[in-house]
Amino acid sequence: MEKIKNNLNRPTKDGNGKLIPDYLDFNTGKIIYDNVNHPKHYNNHPSGIECIQITEHMSFCLGNAIKYIWRADLKNDKIEDLKKAIWYINREIKSKKRNNK
Repeated sequence: MEKIKNNLNRPTKDGNGKLIPDYLDFNTGKIIYDNVNHPKHYNNHPSGIECIQITEHMSFCLGNAIKYIWRADLKNDKIEDLKKAIWYINREIKSKKRNNK
């Protein structure tokens, strides 16, 4: 499969708000997104910001909570992702309480 990377090496949005792909397969003409390094459900936010740009500045649990909230409307099971966010927030609260004693 012959591939070409876009010049920013990550999905970005064009003037119409559509994602510019990471790769174009010249054999099939299909757009191929990089689902390992830049999954669409982390790049489709209207702000154009990738989730990790925010969460890498947080604790593990808070970053995961934000991640699940961020992608909740972009995945099939929105309720499950919101429940996961609550789980990480509760874990962060327990950790803070334990460390403040």
